[in-house]
Amino acid sequence: MGMRVFVAGGTGVLGRRLVSQLLDRGHQVTATTTSAAKLGQLAQMGADGVVMDGLDAASVGEAVATARPEVIVHQMTAISTAHAGKPDIKHPDRWFARTNRLRTEGTDHLLAAAEATGVPHVVAQGYASWNGIREGGWVKSEQDPLDLLEGTAAHVGLKALSRVEDVVLKAGGAVMRYGAFYGPGAIDDQVELVRKRKYPLVGRGTGYSSWVHLDDAASATVLAVEQKATGVFNIVDDEPAPASDWLPHLAACAGAKRPMRIPVWLARLLAGDQAVVMMTEGRGFSNAKAKRELGWQLRHPSWRQGFKEELA
Repeated sequence: MGMRVFVAGGTGVLGRRLVSQLLDRGHQVTATTTSAAKLGQLAQMGADGVVMDGLDAASVGEAVATARPEVIVHQMTAISTAHAGKPDIKHPDRWFARTNRLRTEGTDHLLAAAEATGVPHVVAQGYASWNGIREGGWVKSEQDPLDLLEGTAAHVGLKALSRVEDVVLKAGGAVMRYGAFYGPGAIDDQVELVRKRKYPLVGRGTGYSSWVHLDDAASATVLAVEQKATGVFNIVDDEPAPASDWLPHLAACAGAKRPMRIPVWLARLLAGDQAVVMMTEGRGFSNAKAKRELGWQLRHPSWRQGFKEELA
């Protein structure tokens, strides 16, 4: 039986695919956007669109009260070029500034609106790609701590993500820790850098990352909505891998030359601490819990085939 689902951030690269899958499974969807120009896109999909400012408590409260949903899904970010400018991995605190507010203030506004209108379930976006604790093995489960990179420019953003988990779990909700996205519109900027040979390997490229196709991220989220899941889930594909594997493969699929290799000291100078950690010490993640508890099945089990299909 269909549910009334409120998707905050329904026109982002993941939001669009999530809205589409929810509608395909018979749910009634209200999806938010910050741009009135995108309301037609949502209507064409079959969703009820609403313009909402996720940083304005009154705007959020009114949108949720009008929609009367049974579940709220938090997918609000502001990392598109239109919102945040060109990617700036050296200064993630600046690049993700508005997104960090959406993950703190925006989450609080959604939870307050849920409480005020009696919405029993919230599902929120988290992150699990390279940011597992840097000790022990290279692949982490939901029981392992995340690395918050204290003392670096990445800390404020990683701390915001950690806070999302704390408050959403306290409210009895679920947090979907998505791996690095790929799929239509997700890695265009990275592919462009790879083709220009501006995306080098750092050191020996031993740091692990986890990836996930947008369609698989959306399908896992649909399952969490339908099953009223609680807790944290790593939503990643079957093959966490070191940068020395996935980056050259991405370059090959993009028809580019093999990435250059630069020393750690130079990477830290040019790209900052986050890039160095990701490329040299990052820990990937296991999807065993999501498969076991949600019954999640991936359409794209590995980035190896996924990158080929995406860039064919």
